[in-house]
Amino acid sequence: MSTTTTTSLTVTGPLRPRYDEILTPEALRFVGELHDRFAGARHDRLADRMKRRYELGNGRDLGFLPETASTREDAHWRVASAGPGLEDRRIEITGPCDPKMTINALNSGANVWLADLEDATSPTWGNVIEGQLSLFDAIRNRLEFTAPGVDGAPGKQYRVTDPSRTPTIVMRPRGWHLVEKHIEHTDRGGQQFAASASLVDFGLYAFHNAHELIARGRGPYFYLPKIESHREARLWNDVFTFTEQRLGLPHGTIRATVLIETFSAAFEMDEILYELRDHCAGLNAGRWDYVFSIIKNYRGRGQWFVLPDRDKILMTLPFMRAYTELLVQTCHKRGAHAIGGMSAFIPNRRSPEVTERALERVAADKRREAADGFDGSWVAHPDLIPVARAEFDAVLGEQPNQLDRMRDDVHVTARDLLDVRSAGGEVTLAGVRANISITVRYLEAWLRGLGAVALDNLMEDAATAEISRSQLWQWIHQDTVTAEGEQVTRHLVERLLREVLADLPTPEGHKLAEAEDVFREVTLQEVFPTFLTVPAYTRYLVERGPSAEGEPVDSAERERISA
Repeated sequence: MSTTTTTSLTVTGPLRPRYDEILTPEALRFVGELHDRFAGARHDRLADRMKRRYELGNGRDLGFLPETASTREDAHWRVASAGPGLEDRRIEITGPCDPKMTINALNSGANVWLADLEDATSPTWGNVIEGQLSLFDAIRNRLEFTAPGVDGAPGKQYRVTDPSRTPTIVMRPRGWHLVEKHIEHTDRGGQQFAASASLVDFGLYAFHNAHELIARGRGPYFYLPKIESHREARLWNDVFTFTEQRLGLPHGTIRATVLIETFSAAFEMDEILYELRDHCAGLNAGRWDYVFSIIKNYRGRGQWFVLPDRDKILMTLPFMRAYTELLVQTCHKRGAHAIGGMSAFIPNRRSPEVTERALERVAADKRREAADGFDGSWVAHPDLIPVARAEFDAVLGEQPNQLDRMRDDVHVTARDLLDVRSAGGEVTLAGVRANISITVRYLEAWLRGLGAVALDNLMEDAATAEISRSQLWQWIHQDTVTAEGEQVTRHLVERLLREVLADLPTPEGHKLAEAEDVFREVTLQEVFPTFLTVPAYTRYLVERGPSAEGEPVDSAERERISA
């Protein structure tokens, strides 16, 4: 393929110390090439999503695709084997990429670190570029961090204790639907658009780190979020193939694990693996986004698709069991790893009782996944690693995975996946209030730049917040009546919102007023926004132009950082 340069990207965000190490002309030129080649296909895939949502809203049900039946029925094809450092994935820790969390993850003892630029990261310009800097430094074993001191005392110092025993890094870029408004792409027709967040995150990381990772015995590995179809997986595969050719990497060097976290993707798991077969390492059961996707896609389809209080949506429900067991069977049939999801319970070092309860629930969750045939699973906190590892060690022993367990006993139909009614639908006033409280508090933290937040001894990220706000919208529009006999209406939610806000602390610098505005927009409007973070990002997180010294970037500097 041609490797001609382009002048299609311009950085419009502020330039702070060391940003020029990531936003180099060469890196931006490469990311510009990705846009020149793949931005049009990205728009086509997003149009496909809109068409599917329209069809589902008009009564169509999801199902296994008849046109790809031959792919599902062909028993001979397999995906690429796990890359170096991905053979044993029994415990993966997730988290954002700020320096402190990066060091904590690398010191955690997990097998894999999901370095998350997506749901666990609020996409401020600082978080996006400084997350890339953290990864850049961590890969080169030179990342250190000193926390701010308190009352004149020196701050705590963080460093990687043993660089030779760090988890394999698997970076998660933002999804196809998201944009990066601090970088503009000019297409061949001269039209300017916000850059694709997916291509920015992936491109900067791959350009700067692919060769360094290979030299250190690992590789450029990625988690792919929010995929809704095999055609979207095909687009990623095309991006990988071009990247390998452009950067001089052997074909198949890049490895991807796809999160099956949308309802439609659950019906196309074989096809997604097939499209990525030269680059695929496995699938992950992204449980919380999966629940959100069900609500979003079937929110107007009547009481059959109304789920109960959020804390009653358990992995043991029949439709959730169908989803996870089909994932394990599909992966192992194709030689791919099946990675379990994240239990939201987290320990509280100030409360032994809370910690004990969290450990018990996490142990039960991981025991079920290991018994079902998963090859590994996620945790959100280092203190959960020992209990999760014990459950997988009990099943795996010295084996790195259980790919040889075919799960021929599993027989999942489309009806099984669609059986949302099996969850029951009891909604309580406490559940309504909890959803309001979680959404508002998460949004307030997200607007301050925090993407993963501990609330009520649960780890909340964008996915869990999406469940809370989308349930509220659905309950209102489906005339849901609570167990106490009160109909869920806008008036009820407004009243409980005022009560929740009145009880929340208001420390200096809080963003409660802004969070309330976003809450009303994504929960109480007639039209359902497909993602709560999209309007909030545009309105509150986009910066314009001042440099590190607070002055506008002059034309010469702008030209220097344009590819």
